[in-house]
Amino acid sequence: MEQNESILRMEHVTKLYGPNRSEAIKMMKNGSEKEAVYKKTGCTVALWDVNLEIPKGQIFVIIGLSGSGKSTAVRCFNRLTTPTSGKVIFEGRNVHEMDKKELLEYRRNKISMVFQSFGLMSHRDVLGNVSYGLEVKGVAQSKREKIAEEFISMVGLNGWEHQSCEQLSGGMRQRVGIARALVNNPEVLLMDEPFSALDPLVRRDMQFELLQIQRKLKKTVVFITHDIDEAFKMGDVVCIMRDGKVVQIGTPEELSMNPADDYVRDFIESADKTKVLTVRNIMITPSCVVRLGDSMDRAILEMRRNNLSSVIVMDNELHPKGMLFIGEAIQARKDGKTIPQVLQTGINAVAEDTLISDAISIVTESSYPIAVTDESGTMLGIVTKASILSSLN
Repeated sequence: MEQNESILRMEHVTKLYGPNRSEAIKMMKNGSEKEAVYKKTGCTVALWDVNLEIPKGQIFVIIGLSGSGKSTAVRCFNRLTTPTSGKVIFEGRNVHEMDKKELLEYRRNKISMVFQSFGLMSHRDVLGNVSYGLEVKGVAQSKREKIAEEFISMVGLNGWEHQSCEQLSGGMRQRVGIARALVNNPEVLLMDEPFSALDPLVRRDMQFELLQIQRKLKKTVVFITHDIDEAFKMGDVVCIMRDGKVVQIGTPEELSMNPADDYVRDFIESADKTKVLTVRNIMITPSCVVRLGDSMDRAILEMRRNNLSSVIVMDNELHPKGMLFIGEAIQARKDGKTIPQVLQTGINAVAEDTLISDAISIVTESSYPIAVTDESGTMLGIVTKASILSSLN
């Protein structure tokens, strides 16, 4: 995984709830499982020796089943929860060493949270909810309302400024929550399962809108979910947790291709791989190479050697130029024609980082393989209908 500058990190964070913590710590250090520790001591291990690096300007997704520790972790970032041990560092500063004034400044200006339950104030309209953070900071009414209106527009709620939040749909209320979190211009946005209460279609729309907003504003987002497809869709980096521990961290592609253990493999098995993996993962190296300047005899020989009835033709810079078919090649040899004269041009090409889901329609609608090229147009491999089908299994 490519390393980026981190804005927020955890260092050996552990969080325990309940009695007999020293005994629980001893058992965990000796390799006991969370459930066994609870049964013997009554102590719940919410987090155990968690280390995380949150890359600046990216979406970092934490995923896990109920009890995995994901929500506890996100609450440690803004000190709604205090770790039993370990550090939470924001831009070099230990969050849990901040005094009341520093913590207030941190929560008001550096980090915001979007809750699953929206958390809106029913006695305020949309504008009043979104502008509340600026009001608390003492920003003049005309200025705060102007700023709030910009973010209301950004989340697609133009014309709803003076509507009661109780009359809004779930998706619209979540938009208000996002606008309210963004209005103070925080550096980090914490989102604890923000879309889980929404119906599937609204959830999909909200995911797309959040991606658009994040790419525009370049905010760092820590996003909590239990849904693997949502994690892979939203996350630049994904962290899988289990029983309070980090199991594996990586890009969606890295996790899909190289799961750390059977738990990760089983966890991501239901994910739609075509929306995670790129054609780089399924392209094949052509077994037969023919160039524009080759003789027809050589082209025919190459196809026969490799048991092929067609072949992609490239120029000297390895740019794909078209397809040559064995029947046309044999007839062209009789007619004394060259490869460029009988070449079928218009071959489709895709970049190596194209998602398989985006390439499916191109491949299925084409009569022959698709070229995979780099930024300069040089061919790296080909994608066939067979390789697409194998990726769906």
